[in-house]
Amino acid sequence: MFPIEKLRSLIHPYRTSLLIATSLLFAYTAIDMILPKIIEQVIDRGLVQQERAFLFQAALVVIGLGVLKAILINRRILRTHGIAHKIAYDLRNRLYNHIQHLPFSYHDSVQSGQLISRCIEDVSAIQNFTASGLMNLLQTIVLMLGVTVILFISNWKLALIAMLPILPMLRMTISFGQRVGKLFYEVDDTMGEVSSRLQENVIGAQVVRAFAREDFENERFNRSNRKLYNAQIRTVQEFARVVPTTNLLVALVTILILWFGGQMVMQKQLTLGELVAFNSYLLLFAEPAQQLSWLVNQAGEAAAGIKRTFEVLQTRPEIVSPENAIILESIRGKVAFENVSLRYASEPVSALENINLVIEPNQVVALIGPTGSGKTSLVNLIPRFYDVDKGSVRIDGFDTRLLELETLRKQIGIVLQTSLLFSTTIRENISYGKPNITMLDIIAAAKAAQAHDFIMELPEQYDTMIGERGTTLSGGQRQRIAIARAILLDPRILILDDSTSSVDMKTEKIIQEALMKLMEGRTTFVIAQRLSTVRRADLILVMQDGRIAERGTHEELLALNGLYRNIYELQLREQES
Repeated sequence: MFPIEKLRSLIHPYRTSLLIATSLLFAYTAIDMILPKIIEQVIDRGLVQQERAFLFQAALVVIGLGVLKAILINRRILRTHGIAHKIAYDLRNRLYNHIQHLPFSYHDSVQSGQLISRCIEDVSAIQNFTASGLMNLLQTIVLMLGVTVILFISNWKLALIAMLPILPMLRMTISFGQRVGKLFYEVDDTMGEVSSRLQENVIGAQVVRAFAREDFENERFNRSNRKLYNAQIRTVQEFARVVPTTNLLVALVTILILWFGGQMVMQKQLTLGELVAFNSYLLLFAEPAQQLSWLVNQAGEAAAGIKRTFEVLQTRPEIVSPENAIILESIRGKVAFENVSLRYASEPVSALENINLVIEPNQVVALIGPTGSGKTSLVNLIPRFYDVDKGSVRIDGFDTRLLELETLRKQIGIVLQTSLLFSTTIRENISYGKPNITMLDIIAAAKAAQAHDFIMELPEQYDTMIGERGTTLSGGQRQRIAIARAILLDPRILILDDSTSSVDMKTEKIIQEALMKLMEGRTTFVIAQRLSTVRRADLILVMQDGRIAERGTHEELLALNGLYRNIYELQLREQES
């Protein structure tokens, strides 16, 4: 079934313009239905009865109607295409804004290529249908109904003969429409899969080449591309079965009318003009009937696009600010985890289990442990990237689920292990969290992150454009810009996810000095791999299998001779030496 209600919701804001466009369509469709009658009179009066004056008058009328129709079509096209572009513009903005607010758990399970396909390919299909397909479909319906009435009024016997091949053609077209929607959904879905494969390969080009996996990736892309090809071929095969059959049926109708109508003319039951007019009306009926399969094809593609885009729009954000949310304009930075458990939807076991922890304001907490032990999961709960399954996370005594989300996150600075930079200037990247900040503050933040010196050596300094994801900079340079971005935010809570792991020891030492100043007066969580970071922490948490296995200072944990001691002996002692 075509999602009429969803389409109506998209065009509802433009209903006045659409009503005007529909009126224009009715006007020039009425002209189409008048012309065969004029042709009838031209033949019967102008040619048969040789009324030259009438021929001249009829010619002027036809020219005038042609000019008027051209003007009406021009205005209708401008208006409907304007509506279509506005709908696409609004829908892309809605999708983009909605995706921004969907939870991390949604992005964990949906391929980014699918989202890109829905924002581009599916919206384009909807745009194309609303620009032309919708009006053409409406015109087809009006023409077919209007011409059917005229045909039966003109000669009901010939009309019944004409309907014999036309009714099966309409039934075939409707059946085709029911099948093609599912086929186009499959095409669009596999198109999203191809987009995902392409995006992964572009982003991971360096890894692919480093491991000489070009052939493997080519084969993987070929499988997705073959799946898309097969889906498209199935759609074309359906279409190829319908179009020739409709053309054949239209030809059959013409033959029947000429045969039976010709006999009526010879028997004086019908004038030659009436037969020509009847045949003209029939062709006027047959043309949209033939186009109906094309329009159904376009409608099927639009229906699949509407279904896929609304699947995204109707996915409700799980993590939102509650009604009457508490707004903490300034937080002290006390963080408490009370009986916290977390399990990701796609995972069979819990990422965190029964975590109890209280961090006082201004404390520095280091988290260490093997991969998958729950370090990142723990810190992701603080800005409420995920919600706990059990227990609560509290900031200054308030459950984070009761706080206004934007205000909360603006007071939490995050530097990731592989920080994302945007394809814009260094200045705009540093000021991302505070776009209206002064240049002096940007420079101060860069100096604190030890980034100012290398920035000043770049061609355009702070106005230097950096490549996608910061690829024109070294790993250490990208990390220092990300740290400057966090410094400028001036957060009360700071999360550093192994933020110096990608820099050399000399750069790390410089950054660590800047970070020590940054940490003063802030609650800081550091996912650390370097001993220098761990030793300076007020509290070290040793994570294992989603639990806090050990906690304490460096000296206290060494004295326990437990898991921390093993990590120290295997990983950290070499750094100390």
